Amino acid sequence: MPITRAQLEALDRDDPLRLFRDRFVLPDGVIYLDGNSLGAMPKAIPARVRSLVEEEWGKDLIRSWNTHGWIDLQARVGEKIGHIIGAREGETVVCDSTTVNVFKAVSAALALHPERKVVLSERSNFPTDLYAVESLIRSLGKGHKLELFEPREFPDAIDENTACVLLTHVSYRTGRMYDMHAITKTAHEKGALTVWDLCHSAGAMPLDLAGANYDFAVGCGYKFLNGGPGAPAFIAVARKHQKLAMPAISGWFGHASPFAFESSYKPADGIACWAVGTPPILSLAALEVGVDLALEASLDACRAKSLRQFEVFDHLVAQELRGHGFTLVSPSNPAERGSQICYAHEHGWPIMQCLIAQNVIGDFRAPDIDRFGFTPLYLGFAELWDAVQVLRRIMEERLWDAPQFHARAKVT
Repeated sequence: MPITRAQLEALDRDDPLRLFRDRFVLPDGVIYLDGNSLGAMPKAIPARVRSLVEEEWGKDLIRSWNTHGWIDLQARVGEKIGHIIGAREGETVVCDSTTVNVFKAVSAALALHPERKVVLSERSNFPTDLYAVESLIRSLGKGHKLELFEPREFPDAIDENTACVLLTHVSYRTGRMYDMHAITKTAHEKGALTVWDLCHSAGAMPLDLAGANYDFAVGCGYKFLNGGPGAPAFIAVARKHQKLAMPAISGWFGHASPFAFESSYKPADGIACWAVGTPPILSLAALEVGVDLALEASLDACRAKSLRQFEVFDHLVAQELRGHGFTLVSPSNPAERGSQICYAHEHGWPIMQCLIAQNVIGDFRAPDIDRFGFTPLYLGFAELWDAVQVLRRIMEERLWDAPQFHARAKVT
């Protein structure tokens, strides 16, 4: 049956998350389908950052580390993110970038299994994760190797030589989602540890790290957590590993007594030692606003809405764009997909640039994938209809073939 805009307007009226949209800054006339890459700005962030800059930094200066609790911000926001990702209390801290945290987590996993030399990952994993492992292996110089497989080969690829399995829970390229519980269970049965990258799932769906018996997890703060561009990342370390596992990089903020200024490193207890250098307080304050907003929402409702939006969007593409060369590369099974939909098209780059020029913002991933993210807190159903209508006109009139849309930009 054809989908009409009136039907989607009805879904918007019945949406239990609809009031969250008013909590975000969204420009008039823009349909934002890229929150899986950079979340929209919560309206409360400018006031929070302004207060920090003008009052806490501007007037109270360095006293704010104590009087305004800057010193506890990493742990406080980390604990909040821990609730979102299903970690246990005292297992999550905000620090560094995803890349640095991958390096720290994989190095710790390898140290826990020194007799094993293989790190397994996916061939199409987000490149920064693979680059971090390559640099770690070079620095260790102990004969480790990174082996890459296709998604369908997991968990069978795990064997007695595997020290660590590094996987992104939801693929950045296709939106395909791994079964975290099943893969972690198999890894443990084979004597291996797991590191889960949650960049494309934290804040978009319910997660249960503790229930999955995880080992290590990392993620960023600027996608579904809406912390702003370059927002700090997080790392979670299961309590069972905290006494033996140590980060490869030690810094004064991970010291047991950072202001004792001792010449030798003494790790803080628990997750606190996974912090390294001085935290970016302005970015942390903005991230906390986004995290608090995510904590207000039902992640079950977010998941249900994003799955429904996937179905609606795919139905509309089939209904309105038949014969225009779009091939779905995201899983058709709802249990195997995250909060985005991806299509391959031979002209994917100029098509997306033309869409963006007409205020429908998705993004492109090489070599040929147009990617559309579903951010349930602020994306409506009727907007999906409007976006597909713009795309239909672009394809029917070949607007994408204008020279300016073929020019490559630094950021895709």
